[in-house]
Amino acid sequence: MFKQFLRTGTCRLGLGLVLFLGLISIITGKQFLNDQEKVASEVVERQLDHIKRNIEFHSDDLGLLLYYLKFTLVNEHDPLSALAIGQKDLNPSVQHVKILTLEGQKYDTDLVNPTKLLYGNLDLSFVLIYVFPLLIIAFTFNLRSEEEETGTWKIVSVMSKSNLKFLLSKLLVRLILLVLLMSFLYLVASIVLNISWGELSFAFFVVGFVYILFWFALSFWIISLKRASNFNALVLLSFWLMLVILSPSVVNTIITNRLPVPEALTTMIRQRDGYHQKWDMDKRGTMEKFYDSYPQFETYGYPPEEGFSWLWYYAMQHLGDEESREESLSMRTKIMQRANLSRKWAKFVPSMHTQLAFNDIAGTGLINHLNFLQHTNTFHENTRLYFYPKIFSNGTAEDVDWDQFKPVYFEDERSSFDWLGNLIPLCTGIVFFFGLSGLSIRNNM
Repeated sequence: MFKQFLRTGTCRLGLGLVLFLGLISIITGKQFLNDQEKVASEVVERQLDHIKRNIEFHSDDLGLLLYYLKFTLVNEHDPLSALAIGQKDLNPSVQHVKILTLEGQKYDTDLVNPTKLLYGNLDLSFVLIYVFPLLIIAFTFNLRSEEEETGTWKIVSVMSKSNLKFLLSKLLVRLILLVLLMSFLYLVASIVLNISWGELSFAFFVVGFVYILFWFALSFWIISLKRASNFNALVLLSFWLMLVILSPSVVNTIITNRLPVPEALTTMIRQRDGYHQKWDMDKRGTMEKFYDSYPQFETYGYPPEEGFSWLWYYAMQHLGDEESREESLSMRTKIMQRANLSRKWAKFVPSMHTQLAFNDIAGTGLINHLNFLQHTNTFHENTRLYFYPKIFSNGTAEDVDWDQFKPVYFEDERSSFDWLGNLIPLCTGIVFFFGLSGLSIRNNM
């Protein structure tokens, strides 16, 4: 039965096309990793050069020097991220942070070709979620109807001990071929992308396998209805369109309307106003608010109302962030609520659930970026608190050990894979459709 199916044009064309797309997706992932590694390797040299160049011009004024200096924080990538790039092509993986107001800096990103963003990335997760179901439909829509339409079903019924076993054996042949194809692509990806075997890499494979099995269960139910090939193909393609394209779009629209994030704009406005308004306020009021946050610096006193002072300047920079903190926290809370609500809805949308599972495994989802932004807050504060005493005491560049300021790397601490939480929704769908198939076969066979 394997040889018979392999001789068909549908099998050869389908397997060849998906194999080609799979290899292209691995190349795309490799290019993504190369780009990220190139950026990460260059930031070390760039930061050293950036610091040296600015010291040459502002070595005698540390406050002015630190107005220009940027310090680098890098979000490290797991090789698995090449399999499911997720939001890594949208969100910055490198933050160049000054010790000035932070909120505006957190959302700076690189220039990106808008055409590339429109098309998205052809990574392996895309091939598994979007293309494999189409291949399953092409392989299975006429599994039984073809026999009836060509007049061979009666012969099969006579020669076969069980019609059900015959159909299941044909279905199993196609399942084994696609699992072998996925295994081959994953093996190639592991070698090319240097993916180490562990729980997360194994979880990626298992989630892909269960997702494929879900589509076979759905196809088998349609086959068991004993309808014509055209009907089967139309219904299965409708399911693909609904589950893969329409449902995720509808869920996204509902969540966006239910949880709007006006704080994305108001945070920036409050930060800018909180900083710029301080130019028109008395300095003592600004310093009192600053000392409420950092009483350890109160020994530096109050600058005169007339003239410029770096003590006052960096104090009002900090207060710009303080006055937008409520909006910033509210925005983060809303985004977290969106992410949690998406996961709840995704339990009923297999493609969306699988994509979120892949992103979690690869560390390329929204939660990873939020954790990176949270670490940016900590990085920014630690850097400020190191330099504040030197600035406030009118220090110079010679008072700082600049060799210690190398790029800092953030590695998100991912817990072990939630096997039950990620597999139960897909397995429930598999059991449901195989159950419907059993009922249909009992009535039609």
